[in-house]
Amino acid sequence: MFDDIRPYTDAEIPAAMQRLVAYPEFRVVCGYLFPDKPFAEVAAVVASSRTVEEFQGRFMVPVVEALMDKTTDGVTVEGMEKLDPAQRYLFVSNHRDIVMDAAFLQVLLLRAGLRTSEITFGANLMQGGLVVDFGKSNKMFRVERPNTVSSPRAFLTSSVRLSEYIRWTITGKGESIWIAQRNGRTKDGVDATDQGIIKMFSLAGDILDLHIVPLAVSYEWEPCDVLKAAELTALERDHYYEKKPGEDMKSILTGVTQPKGRVHYTVCDPVTAEDLAPWQALPVNAFCRETAALIDRRIRAGYRIWPNNRIAADYLEGNSSGGYTPREKAVFEAHLASVPEELQNTVLKIYAGPLL
Repeated sequence: MFDDIRPYTDAEIPAAMQRLVAYPEFRVVCGYLFPDKPFAEVAAVVASSRTVEEFQGRFMVPVVEALMDKTTDGVTVEGMEKLDPAQRYLFVSNHRDIVMDAAFLQVLLLRAGLRTSEITFGANLMQGGLVVDFGKSNKMFRVERPNTVSSPRAFLTSSVRLSEYIRWTITGKGESIWIAQRNGRTKDGVDATDQGIIKMFSLAGDILDLHIVPLAVSYEWEPCDVLKAAELTALERDHYYEKKPGEDMKSILTGVTQPKGRVHYTVCDPVTAEDLAPWQALPVNAFCRETAALIDRRIRAGYRIWPNNRIAADYLEGNSSGGYTPREKAVFEAHLASVPEELQNTVLKIYAGPLL
């Protein structure tokens, strides 16, 4: 069932592990993540994994914890007490980094005594043997984008199938799911839920069955800020942007490896029947718009504003509002000075976006 979408089952893991350790690129990745360990030692751990849970526990958790140590100044979370270990949820999250938004969450869920979730992964990214085997072994499932199907009709068909898969996963298979609030990452710092996502949820039934939980993730430093600024600047100048070959992979690697400063997650209040009751009689599009706005309010309320956000806003508005130290301002100014001059104003907008 859903073989074209779903992650690997436990029965498929042993063969996937053998393929994984044979990829030359996997050896390179392990050299970065575990510089003090021989590859044979890491490969033996991976190859001996027989289930998804074993692969995540033996390999993924140490990997993500190593990345927390290497690239952040601490990952914190609040609101986990709102989650019932016996319940399964649809985490609707703002989306800043292709991989790490969901990866950090999985470790936080495990630390709280909860199961890891399945993770949406764009069809444009799920390409190549290493990425497919790694993703599907790690509870990632394929999501079509408008530009990965042949027509609007085909996209609608894939959306219905995705809606059915999400419902089956949560209510039937008994797994939670992480999904971004919109198609692709937030690039300008302004997080907004696409009402089309809400409509997709409802294609297969009542969205209340999905137990939606808005999730806010806040990075002190955007690891891909310069890459995002280059794309935004080109869009503003040319009103069009076509990604170059390998650009998505560059964003993935940059997001994984570059400093992020402090990172904070807020598990927001789940969406309840009482929340949705005022809009149940509205036309579908209006209902979806109001539900998306509710999720936005909760994510924005849960977003942690860092000194960088205030400094950038002050730069753009010519203010000196405070909320940061001279040293924090100097560090931000040094980072800004390292950015190509033609991108600096856009970088300021990216950091100021959550505040403004």
